[in-house]
Amino acid sequence: MLLRINIPRWLQAALACAPLCALAAPARADLQLCNRMSYVVEAAIGIEDKGAAATRGWFRLDPGQCRTVMQGEVQAESLYLHARALAVYGASPLPQGGHADLCVANDNFVLAAARTCNRPGQKLARFTAVKPSENEKGLTAYLAEEAEYTDDQARDAGIQRLLVIAGYDATPIDGIRGAKTDAALLLFIQENKLTATAAGRSDFFDVLIGVAQKPDGTGFAWCNDTTHVVMAALGMEDKGEVTTRGWYRVEPGKCLRPDVRGQRRRLYSFAEAVGGDGQPLKRTDKPLAWGGETILCTRNVKFELSEHKDCAGKGLTSAGFASVDLAGRGGTTVRFK
Repeated sequence: MLLRINIPRWLQAALACAPLCALAAPARADLQLCNRMSYVVEAAIGIEDKGAAATRGWFRLDPGQCRTVMQGEVQAESLYLHARALAVYGASPLPQGGHADLCVANDNFVLAAARTCNRPGQKLARFTAVKPSENEKGLTAYLAEEAEYTDDQARDAGIQRLLVIAGYDATPIDGIRGAKTDAALLLFIQENKLTATAAGRSDFFDVLIGVAQKPDGTGFAWCNDTTHVVMAALGMEDKGEVTTRGWYRVEPGKCLRPDVRGQRRRLYSFAEAVGGDGQPLKRTDKPLAWGGETILCTRNVKFELSEHKDCAGKGLTSAGFASVDLAGRGGTTVRFK
């Protein structure tokens, strides 16, 4: 049985998905998770038995990878799963729906009493009940997309997606290794001085993520030089119309390349620092934000907007975006300081 995540085609870059679905059942053998998505994810599992619930995580899964997360016989009435995409992708492609609220931590964790969170760094997250399929290796639950990739196709699609984020033209993201993808991959390998067989390395996704987070090279990047989390929004101009998209989470000390496709001459950028409660921070009574004079619409939650007249009248928020000229440049970086 697939643990399925459906990604609508029309949202490709915004990455909004339908809920995971499966039914709960006790696990009776080693449990492995297999990632057939085109995203590197971190997963957490929850176990419920006799009214008590425990959680553990995070288990990183590259596209096309399977990993054992529980060994031996496990007595449990229900098994749950929660997954998150890495920050390099910006807005998470994973759904917020589920069947239970259980506690997780920011870093690796094992929590014996997971119904409530009582320590700093912990928070409740939505978990989905799963019923893994049985095979010769034990029990397996899959993370899958609407495209229904095989393991090999998921790996290729994952490589394509990170190449695009890093500024290389590997579209469309379809899990098919055609001439265009091969050309983008070859250019990536050459520019980063890798061996010809680098794409087959077990750590190749780490290499891709590292390049995607660097400010140098082709494409457009945000770099966060502050000690705060920064939430950024992007405006893209096409035939005189601007579409804004957000929010992208840029961790302190990290860089992030949003998915910007096609030959762009101009972009628009807005960003604001947020605290642990997700609310905007202020410096000397003014919002700690980075923008400019071009007024465009945003909203508090994940968004993609193409109409920018009368933002307040539409229940939206207006923000001043900075104009970023890309003409004649191999790479452009906006730094938050």
